[in-house]
Amino acid sequence: MTTIVTLLTPGYANWETALLNAAARSHYRVKTLYATPDGEDVTSAGGLKVLPDMSVKDIDVDAIDAVIVNGGSIWSSPDAPDISDLLRRARAAGKIVGGICDGTLALARAGLLDDVPHTSNGPESLPDTGYKGVSFYRDQPNAVLADRIVTAPGTAPVTFMSAVMESLGLRNGDLDFYVGLYGAEHQEA
Repeated sequence: MTTIVTLLTPGYANWETALLNAAARSHYRVKTLYATPDGEDVTSAGGLKVLPDMSVKDIDVDAIDAVIVNGGSIWSSPDAPDISDLLRRARAAGKIVGGICDGTLALARAGLLDDVPHTSNGPESLPDTGYKGVSFYRDQPNAVLADRIVTAPGTAPVTFMSAVMESLGLRNGDLDFYVGLYGAEHQEA
């Protein structure tokens, strides 16, 4: 069974991966799991409390298909958890690695954005991470999928969902319908 693990931190932006996990679980029968740095409950920026399935250290990259880093203000703070080893192991194992909003900072810290096209909230948000991928940065409002790495600004949860599902080999007419449905409000009048 296809399995996605979404990493959540205290104050995570609960809207950023909600559509991805709902579509994956409800429409595609993908197993969706949640992990936190220490396996403890976390509360989102919007007050949604989550009891995770596991801690980051308990993630078996051989048993999953994708690791998704949900955004949140912690990623731009000195309290950001170091998940670089997990992300590098997932990448080395050929798994999909995704980050949205400030979750892309974790991918940058792990060196995963140094040599693949990617995006984030803005090019100015990544350099303090040791990031060396400036020439690969794409200043665009939607998600970027390149070499099994999915990145998106926080304003792009619809195209982020689409790119992750596509990277899992699940792009079909239903996915195109959902992208059109959920993105309809962003179409020019």
